[in-house]
Amino acid sequence: MSISARIFEIMTERKMSQKEFARRTGIPESTISDWKRKNNTPSADKIMVICETLQVSPYDLLGADIEYGQMVVDMESDLGAMVNTYRHLSREQQNRVLGYAQGLLDITEKGV
Repeated sequence: MSISARIFEIMTERKMSQKEFARRTGIPESTISDWKRKNNTPSADKIMVICETLQVSPYDLLGADIEYGQMVVDMESDLGAMVNTYRHLSREQQNRVLGYAQGLLDITEKGV
């Protein structure tokens, strides 16, 4: 299920109209309509206000799409710091980090 479809599903569950959703989020009704008509995905900067308005976590909103590689990361968390650091490494350094992480997993799985 797409993110926009999930938003409309939750709105329906909450008995919230597009007009009410627009008022609460500050997102123009035309933008919300585009999500539905064109199956557009909301921009990242709107995800948190959408989650707050619908009273769901980003994981709940985006969880169905994680299998396709989309994930919300709190950049203030340890994982966020790791992602940010990784993004600034060269490709060679990224490959080394991935190899190291895989090595740690292998050791953990063997119970060492």
